[in-house]
Amino acid sequence: MTGRNRAAAPPRAIAPGDVVAAFSIALDEWTAAQIIRVDAADERAAVLELDWSGPEPASAADLGDVAPLRLTHHSWDGALSYCNYEWVLPRSYKVIGALPLLHDEPSRSYSTGWRLGDQLARQRRWDAGVRADAADPWTADYTGAEINDLLDRPDDPHTDIRSLKVGGVESLDCDRLVRRFPNLTDLTLRGELGLLSAAAALNELGSLQRIHIIDLFGMGRDDLLLPRNVPALEALLLYSVPAEYAAAMRSTWRPEMPNGTYVDVHNARTPDWVAENRNNPLRHWDGRAHISGARFKKAVAQYKSTRRAVMAVLSGDPGGDRPARLVEIGRQYGEAFNRLDDRTPFIETEEREDLFAALDHIVDEAEAAHGPGLAWARESLISGVEDVRDW
Repeated sequence: MTGRNRAAAPPRAIAPGDVVAAFSIALDEWTAAQIIRVDAADERAAVLELDWSGPEPASAADLGDVAPLRLTHHSWDGALSYCNYEWVLPRSYKVIGALPLLHDEPSRSYSTGWRLGDQLARQRRWDAGVRADAADPWTADYTGAEINDLLDRPDDPHTDIRSLKVGGVESLDCDRLVRRFPNLTDLTLRGELGLLSAAAALNELGSLQRIHIIDLFGMGRDDLLLPRNVPALEALLLYSVPAEYAAAMRSTWRPEMPNGTYVDVHNARTPDWVAENRNNPLRHWDGRAHISGARFKKAVAQYKSTRRAVMAVLSGDPGGDRPARLVEIGRQYGEAFNRLDDRTPFIETEEREDLFAALDHIVDEAEAAHGPGLAWARESLISGVEDVRDW
């Protein structure tokens, strides 16, 4: 939940000791967990999975003698399946009673989306001697280009697919998507300032439980999902979407939190922001919790300055020592971010990768303008950065 004062209690009542049950598609049975802690400051619940599955339980007594689930599959060494989740109990989950706490220490693991049963299913496959994670037949994962190629080909609806992820979306027609995948319960769409059209068609996904949209645009308030159309929705996750759409979705779905819909909407973008940042490879820094607005603006200004300098070198006289000039530009880039990172460091692994990717982006643009064969330019820039960087 974003943009609100902290609540004193979870939207759906849960307390330490409560046992919650849920149906797991991975197990094709019900499973259960115990609430160990509830943290009002972070709005998190520490959830301990139980080593149990079976028919739908009416009470905690139906579970019999229960024990925590310990994980030994893959690289796990017997640790408890114990994690901090958002404290909104999903609407398809139910509290079936309470038991004395089976554990009393805090969890150091954090995740979004409860997904009870997934770890138990993996553990049971491992215990049966199955060492590879088989692809779940109800899931599908495509790139934006792949999904559009698929939708261009006549075919029957893929009614068996429940979970769909599409990344790298440049443009996508939601009406065509819904007609091809009508039974989705879990949908993730990720773009790079991509265009999502006919988003109102997502209202036809009557079984939808989770939707995650990242860095996609083209949606307005008329495209919002309505609770009467997607009554099973348990998680609404919107990051870097149009501000008008974000505001409409937030105001529509926040009243559903007491019914079990987790709402996380942040980094809403105005049309001006989209226009200004369409060609900015550091745009994802805007809104990151540990990067201030002032630092973001300085980082973008330095990127633009570096881009201008590189383009000037590569579009000028091919004679002279262009590699040396680019090495110096790389040094200046590295030193500028040393200074920006100096007092309270913020450049971590992801940001470091972003900064090198930004240099790649500049060279890619130069190759688009002047033709391929600029690997030497990329190497020169990176060499300069590596000479001086402290991040």
